[in-house]
Amino acid sequence: MHDRTVFLKLWAVSLLWGGNYVASAYMLRDFSPVFLSFARLVVMSLFLISVAFAGKTMRWPTRREWGLLLIVGITGTLINQLFYFTGLKESTPGNAALIIALSPITTTLLARLFLKEMFTGQKLVGAVVALAGVVCIVLFGGKELGISHGDAYLLMAMLGMSASLLFIRKLTSAMSAYEVTIYSTVIGTILMSPAVAVEAASGALHASNQLPMWLLLVCVAVIGQGLAGFWWNSGIAAAGASASAMFMNIPPFIAIIVSHFVLGDPILLTQIGGGILILAGVAITNMKRRLPRAPEAGLGVKGA
Repeated sequence: MHDRTVFLKLWAVSLLWGGNYVASAYMLRDFSPVFLSFARLVVMSLFLISVAFAGKTMRWPTRREWGLLLIVGITGTLINQLFYFTGLKESTPGNAALIIALSPITTTLLARLFLKEMFTGQKLVGAVVALAGVVCIVLFGGKELGISHGDAYLLMAMLGMSASLLFIRKLTSAMSAYEVTIYSTVIGTILMSPAVAVEAASGALHASNQLPMWLLLVCVAVIGQGLAGFWWNSGIAAAGASASAMFMNIPPFIAIIVSHFVLGDPILLTQIGGGILILAGVAITNMKRRLPRAPEAGLGVKGA
């Protein structure tokens, strides 16, 4: 794949993922949180299944893999999506994007805590810097000092996503990321059904009666999540994980800017400052130390 095409796709993914936060907040004006989460998952599941039937080969998981997929479906889909939409209803797209951006560091901390993976001083510094950014956003980003219910729910969504990544690591040693995504998304969608039933029974469920809102929901699920995921995976394969990772720093600031112009949300200094700290912490944590190598005889120095 041509370099220009690769980076254009990665840019498109960054813009789509940043815009997804704003689109989700906009749809919450006409949809209840649990129903919106469920409806989007249904559309995305149908899209992924149709793509699988169109040409991708799907392997039937082993009993152990089914157990891990169930955990990923619960943590990465059910818990993550329920708390995400519930939190976004009471917070802002900018805060949501910045809190979710903490997920890589949280995954590293969970891996150290439960899997006893090595935790270096560099990762500790990155975690402290990123945590300071979260404190800026959730404690000083509201009208009053303290954490809002919305940001607390978003933190729970981020924890669910981070926990799921631990099990996804184990699954992708034998299964493709594509297979893990399809199975876990479908499982999470099925598990979401009782939550929708509870929302309906309580009288809190409501859905839009306007066609443009439903079209936006389908576009977000199919393009913003489905196609963007494929483009992201192909970008990583072509450009490498390190080159692709820098594009993950873009969505939070896209969300802040777009939500300002579309939803009228103010751009707060605490968001900018906290966002810089979070992304700096993620960068420090993922930074690879390069050891100097002795020059080989007869070889000149090559550019990176």
